[in-house]
Amino acid sequence: MIKMEIHSIISRIQKELDTTFNEAENWFDLPENILQYKPQNGGWSIQQILEHIVLTSHFLLILIDKGTAKALKNIRGLDLAHELNNYKFEIEGLDEIGITKSFEWMRPQHMEPKGEKSMEQVRIELGVQRDRCTRNLKSLKNGEGVLYKTTMSVNNLGKIDVYQYIYFLIKHAQRHLQQMEKVKAEFQKLKKG
Repeated sequence: MIKMEIHSIISRIQKELDTTFNEAENWFDLPENILQYKPQNGGWSIQQILEHIVLTSHFLLILIDKGTAKALKNIRGLDLAHELNNYKFEIEGLDEIGITKSFEWMRPQHMEPKGEKSMEQVRIELGVQRDRCTRNLKSLKNGEGVLYKTTMSVNNLGKIDVYQYIYFLIKHAQRHLQQMEKVKAEFQKLKKG
């Protein structure tokens, strides 16, 4: 557990968001044959992984947007200073989300890529999602995000606050950035061989 000042936490989340989404953005510029290559183990192509990141972030942002609204509403009934004084940004279980194959997780079927959107649509949606996360962080700039928690069953995280939910979304994307690196490496190895 890390005891940090809330503005440092928000700044750290924003920095990770920007770094992660910038990295994800770069994947769209790969040649089509790399984007569409499916690994020999039957896994997803980079194109499918990018779509999955956007699909998952879509559903996470529904909860994050609702959580932000509820946290801002809770400012009237809860003592923010007291909550912040006792706040610890627990990231240990959350950091595991960002490591591919760090735990078993069966994703819901509605988060599986179906190829229904063009890569340009996926790219635009990724940018919109980044902006929504940034807007939520700006709305919760004084620590209000600690005032609302939602249960997250993935990796047995339990109740997490709005900041932790945004961090989860970032770590989920990081997990799949690693997966795309592996797909690209396999493609390049096969092409050489």
